[in-house]
Amino acid sequence: MTTPDIAARRVLGACAALMVGALTLTACGGSADAKTNDSKGGGQDSAAKTSTAKIVISAKDGSTGASINTTGVRVSDGKLTDVKMTVSGSGQAVEGTVSADGSVWKPKEQLERGTKYEISATAKDSKGLTAAANSIFTTVNSANSYIGTYTPDNGTTVGVGMPVSFNFDKVITDKKAVQSHITVSSSSGQQVVGHWFGAQRLDFRPQDYWKAGSKVTMKIDLDGVEGANGVYGVQKKTVSFTVGRSQVSTVDANTQTMTVVRDGKVLKSVPVSTGSPQHTTYNGQMVISEKFTQTRMNSQTVGLGGEYDIPDVPHAMRLTTSGTFIHGNYWYNKSNPPFGQQGTSHGCVGLADVQGAQGDTTAKWFYDNSLIGDVVIVKNSPDKTVQPDNGLNGWNLSWSDWTAGSAV
Repeated sequence: MTTPDIAARRVLGACAALMVGALTLTACGGSADAKTNDSKGGGQDSAAKTSTAKIVISAKDGSTGASINTTGVRVSDGKLTDVKMTVSGSGQAVEGTVSADGSVWKPKEQLERGTKYEISATAKDSKGLTAAANSIFTTVNSANSYIGTYTPDNGTTVGVGMPVSFNFDKVITDKKAVQSHITVSSSSGQQVVGHWFGAQRLDFRPQDYWKAGSKVTMKIDLDGVEGANGVYGVQKKTVSFTVGRSQVSTVDANTQTMTVVRDGKVLKSVPVSTGSPQHTTYNGQMVISEKFTQTRMNSQTVGLGGEYDIPDVPHAMRLTTSGTFIHGNYWYNKSNPPFGQQGTSHGCVGLADVQGAQGDTTAKWFYDNSLIGDVVIVKNSPDKTVQPDNGLNGWNLSWSDWTAGSAV
């Protein structure tokens, strides 16, 4: 430990040394002007020079809530010469790229949440002088952040009924803050409005179906946005998708037929079999949200006990979260086909098919001619209208009810 007395003596000693040095220099008859010093004299030319390059690492050293999207390195008055980023502890390298002008370095991939990283960076200024900077930090953890799983995916082509739908992994209490940082726009110029279904789901749609051929863009700017007390968003990206041709198919439970209309013209009318009197099919506008060439359907998963378990239902397309599909049926009574005659299903819409999903069947034709986001309307069923949040079926809300569910 350095005491005050010792410190004082050290200062006095240093001052004395400086005075002696000054007297000696004068006694030798030399000059104190640095311009007259040669290289051996150690004048101003040999003094340490500082680089003008200034490096900024966006994640501050020691921080514990760094962004998984915007963390990177930037330099002014110079160019980056080397940046190394690793996972702390394991030393696993994180690949990144430097901008063409050498001023910015960014990771190639989104960082992991709740992970400790290390960055070391060097740069040179116009005179070749080097600057360096380092940072050890931890990204925001999953307990204090939220992510919205969204559909549709970037670059996809969907039907005219496809909404933009976010499902958040945390309860959102500040809906206005979250919704205002997600914008959805269409090249068609249609107004797009968000609607909250509870505290974790946010859907966007226009008043009417998307215009065929339009391009829809959603900008997600949730990084750092507080969605609940102490819980922050981590997403920052732009996603776009294309709306394909218009196809809306209408199932009439009275006639057990489905009329497929594409771009305003009837493409085909096919026989179907809707729900039986005991297990009726929902009415309303439903959107195809998933497609499976074959899938297993078990009645226990929809609360119907052990009534059926079919491991290979062909050409199945989901219409509701609760289990309504439009799908192929190969187990029907061959001596008395129900299609176009009567409803025999447990609430789904059935089409004639064969086991193995092969062959030229009605179900295969409809499957091949359908997109995720196409609309299937059921009418004249004795059942109620499907709930708007049971699947991607917000079209069953009036525009006034839809806009009333917006937080902005």
